[in-house]
Parts: sequence; structure tokens; C-alpha cells
Amino acid sequence: MTTTPSASVSEELAQQGRSAQKRRAILDAATEVFLQKGYLATNMDEIAALAAVSKQTVYKNFPGKETLFVEIVSITSRAGDRVHNEMPDLADGEDVAEYLQRYAYRQLTIVLTPRVMQLRRLVIGEVGRFPELAKALFDGGPKRAMAAMAALFVRLADRGLLAIDDPAVAASQFNWLIMGEPLNRAMLLGDDAIPKPAELRRHAAAGVRVFLASYGK
Repeated sequence: MTTTPSASVSEELAQQGRSAQKRRAILDAATEVFLQKGYLATNMDEIAALAAVSKQTVYKNFPGKETLFVEIVSITSRAGDRVHNEMPDLADGEDVAEYLQRYAYRQLTIVLTPRVMQLRRLVIGEVGRFPELAKALFDGGPKRAMAAMAALFVRLADRGLLAIDDPAVAASQFNWLIMGEPLNRAMLLGDDAIPKPAELRRHAAAGVRVFLASYGK
């Protein structure tokens, strides 16, 4: 029986879908094992078993454990992109303080999750042996976030809403006004120390007030 072109395309798409599902299963399983056992104690056999795939399938997608871990770190660190991608620009007539408070609160709630904090701790524990892991976390997380903030502040300054000479410096200061204390608390004291939503809202509002005292118009 001759296979029609449409059937061939459908089969190819189905195969791509199955491959993507297996890759996702491997990443999910690897994340669980890495967080439970640490980097050095994790092996690819355990990951394959938890993902319900063959060890060959794991290696087909990821040449080694380090490559797999870097991919997990990169994906997790990019979670902060949601802050910028899903936050619309300030509407005409909207209060800039209220807008920045929503922005800050969104950043806090997206970053301060147990999974992200656990992964950060794991990366810090491995930074002496694998500095590239920390670089992947920094480049994909804080560095990207501050670049997006700087671009936002440029847009607001162009509209006459902020007075900013150096957007990168302003972004760094905003980032640490908002993230510094709750992030340090969560990193050092554990997941139970992650502040509750009401506390995060108060913290965001206070940080924005300090920021606008320097950069507001």
C-alpha cells in the first residue's frame, strides 16, 4: 500500500510529538533526581527509569549528565521571562507607582518558588566544580531580567515618567530593592521562609517607593 504524502506528514508530526514528550519526561525526571540526590550522586540510569524511557533515549537527547543539568538550569532560570513577556506596557493615564508595584510583585512570585530556590541552592553547591552551571543560571535569570527591566525603564523615561541616566544601573538597583531581602531569606532559611503574598505586596510597594524617590518625576 502506498503511503500518501498527507499520511507521511501526519506520521512525522506524531513522531515529533512523541519525541518532545520523551524529552519533557527526561527533563522532569532529571530535575526530581538532581534535587533529591544532588548533582554528583545522580546517574543516568535513575533518570531513565523515572522517565520510563531507555538509557539510550536519554543519551540521544542529552550527551551527558552535565548537558542535561545545564538544560534544566537554563529552562528554570528563564521562568522570569514571564514577568516581562506577560506584563503589558503602562497604559496611558495609569499610575507609574501602581504599575511598578504589580511588576515587582509578579517578579517576586515567579522567582520565589520552592523549585527555583532548590535549583539555585544546588547550582551554588556545584559552582566550584562546574562554574558554567552558575553562568547558565545567571545569564538566563538575573542578567536577562535586568536587561528587560532596563529596556522597560528606557520606555518609561522616553514617555517622561522616569528620570534615568543609566538604565542598567537603575535596573540593578530596582532588582535588588525588590529581590534582595526575600531572595536571601528563601535561599538561606529554606522554602518555608518564602514570604506570603501579603508580605510580598508590602515589600514590593516599599521598594517601589524608594526607587521612585530617586528616579520618579
